[in-house]
Parts: sequence; structure tokens; C-alpha cells
Amino acid sequence: MAHYLVQASYTSGSWATQIKDPQNRIEQVGKMFAAKGIKFICGFYAFGDYDLCFISEGPDNQSMASALIAAVAGGAISKMHTTVLMTPEEGLEAIKAAGSVEYRPPGS
Repeated sequence: MAHYLVQASYTSGSWATQIKDPQNRIEQVGKMFAAKGIKFICGFYAFGDYDLCFISEGPDNQSMASALIAAVAGGAISKMHTTVLMTPEEGLEAIKAAGSVEYRPPGS
């Protein structure tokens, strides 16, 4: 399963709606994403460039992308940033595999 860090910002209209009717949207969206085989591992509201972030696990990039596109298309999100994550084991395998790549910089 692939892992993802997703950071998103709400529109001002979305915040206004939530003030009128507070809901745990991270939990609600997690339930919607579950239909695509995506599990929310943890989610947080945040200060700074993004209003919320979550880590999720899904079957593949296409499934995750389709769920995120649907979420953004709903109009409540003004910007989103997604980072594909690797487990320590996956990272170590990538580092080991890098030794077999014969890369030469330009001009060499």
C-alpha cells in the first residue's frame, strides 16, 4: 500500500459554513475516501500555509489522485499539496538500488 501526506487549505466560504455547523471534516472525508480503499491513518488541523493535514494509506496513486480530485472539485478546498511517502524499508531499498544506476552529469 502507498502512503501519502496531504496538506490542504479551506476556502473562506468553507470556514464560514463550518462555523455555522461545526463538523469533523477530516473524519467525514476519511469515510468518503474509504470507498476508494483509502484509509486515513491520522489527521490534524494546522496553523500556517495549510489548514489541515492527514496521512493516509491507499492502494495506488490513481486511487488517491481520484479521491483528492473529487475532494477539491467540491469547492471547499482552495489549495492542496500531496507528498508520496515511503516507509523506512522502502527508502532503504531505493538507496541501495541507487548504487546500480549509472548516472553521468552533463558534460562528462
